Amino acid sequence: MHPIMRGALAGRTTTELLLNMVDWNRGGGRAALYSICSANRWVLEAGMMQASSDDTVICIESTCNQVNQFGGYTGMTPAGFRAFVAEVAAEMGFDEARVILGGDHLGPYVWRDAPAAAAMAKARDLVHSCVLAGYTKIHLDASMRCADDPGAADTPLDEQVVTARTVDLCAAAEAAREELSSAAPAPVYVIGSEVPVPGGEQAGEHAVAVTRVADVEQTLSLAQQAFRAAGLHSAWERVVALVVQPGVEFGDATVTPYDRRRARDLSACLKVHGPLVYEAHSTDYQSATALWQMVKDHFAVLKVGPSLTFAMREATFALEAVERDLLMGDDGATLSRLRDVLDAAMVDHPEHWRSYHRGTNEEQRLARAFSYSDRCRYYWPLPAVRDALDRLLRNLTEHPIPETLLSQYLPNQYRAVRSGDLTNRPDALIRHKILEVIAIYAAACGMR
Repeated sequence: MHPIMRGALAGRTTTELLLNMVDWNRGGGRAALYSICSANRWVLEAGMMQASSDDTVICIESTCNQVNQFGGYTGMTPAGFRAFVAEVAAEMGFDEARVILGGDHLGPYVWRDAPAAAAMAKARDLVHSCVLAGYTKIHLDASMRCADDPGAADTPLDEQVVTARTVDLCAAAEAAREELSSAAPAPVYVIGSEVPVPGGEQAGEHAVAVTRVADVEQTLSLAQQAFRAAGLHSAWERVVALVVQPGVEFGDATVTPYDRRRARDLSACLKVHGPLVYEAHSTDYQSATALWQMVKDHFAVLKVGPSLTFAMREATFALEAVERDLLMGDDGATLSRLRDVLDAAMVDHPEHWRSYHRGTNEEQRLARAFSYSDRCRYYWPLPAVRDALDRLLRNLTEHPIPETLLSQYLPNQYRAVRSGDLTNRPDALIRHKILEVIAIYAAACGMR
């Protein structure tokens, strides 16, 4: 049995499940965990549907700028995010005990424009509040420069400083753990940060550099020494993964595929270390074969987010095309104009895409709608966009979608409807589109 399937839960904490998954992967088993990095309700619903089908747990993570003690851009604190996930689980009939909550890039990133002392104080509070809220998978990331850190802004922060701050954050997490019930699972930790900034996927034309083995060795050596010097022996035993760059990335219109030949040395160097795997960020849009190879090469935690909301956006745009063809001649119908409303919201509030989409006005317009970076994922919660989507769903519920139009715009969903595996309702069609992506990860991780 896969170590994170529901049957493995009996008498075990989520901490033990993750540790078992690491052991199994390091032993050559096809065992890994995909982590859904999203606060989008449609995505979370689809993820729980997949986990129910596969009889597994589900890992859901929030980033430090998405959810923090001041609300983040979602307006949710860690406790609020946990309540939101619990609400979705209740609506989907999914056991909340099967949810592993994680915090991504927990550290001073959000407050990096402040002096280090102030930024780290807020970062410690963030980590503390995440653990108290029931987060059990904690990525500690202190790699970013703060306002008064010496050195050029475009150079890496000194590795010893990063390590010291990582240990500081871990101490805050362990202190929070002491405030919890003794029955609460102990947090497991992910360290390292060989990845883009939170929410930032900006692959360019240059090849993505694979993390050097020497850097892995230095990071692990410094961290082990610092954890033990700080008396965090137990916490070090719960460091399950190191974030590295396996050579995958994506940007507006490009995807850098995984090439296991380039990552061969990185994969092999784990053989001399204890129970530890790699965590890979920005795995979105990788092929099924690439994801399977990554799992075999010990990249056993696969983070995915934008490709899930990308699929959701594809489904809604297709449904708007159905709506237009179905209702444009109906004088009594009010069309949703979803694409126009979404783009207007992005133009009015450009802070989430302006630094990502460059070029002419027309090139920016195209990127706002169709970029792999999927910056429009930030705009679905806005009232005008939410109302437009509600209108679209209502129109296509009141006016059932003809199979011929479904075949034209959502052919995979058409086949599922024809075979009786899917209900021809707009909400079900959207989730099914997202599930097409999640299923690839579930298969790569050995859950299917």
